[in-house]
Amino acid sequence: MSNKRKVPQEVKKSFLFWLVAIAAGVFEMIIAVSEILSKDSGPGNSIFIAVGIRTIIFTVLVYIIMKMYRGRNWARIALAILLGGIGTLSLIIDPVKWILEGNSLDKALAGMTFYSILFGLSRIVHLASVIVAFILMFRPAANHYFRAVA
Repeated sequence: MSNKRKVPQEVKKSFLFWLVAIAAGVFEMIIAVSEILSKDSGPGNSIFIAVGIRTIIFTVLVYIIMKMYRGRNWARIALAILLGGIGTLSLIIDPVKWILEGNSLDKALAGMTFYSILFGLSRIVHLASVIVAFILMFRPAANHYFRAVA
């Protein structure tokens, strides 16, 4: 670390929760690809292109998370916008649309598969991790740390 300041617990925990969120995203991608590949028809090259693009995105996000840990405020703002804002919307938009279309929880439970159970559990961990990481990186001790590093 280039600065001499000690990283506060809030930033350390935020860092770990951001990594859990990324891991959940990778796990969800693996579940989705596994489900597609388990079907009889081949997915074609598009699935591999999507995996490649997501892998690049996950790599860039881990880089930003590491910069946030080192006290770079631009990284904290980027995480707030990219994962806290856009990422959170991407996690909840489909379920919200599904509910607004008049579907019920009973219907969702009746149609559950092994893949959908794993995906749903991972999505809950993913969303909870993002919310906790976001809150922690804006706690008073974290704010002081980012101001001091700047």
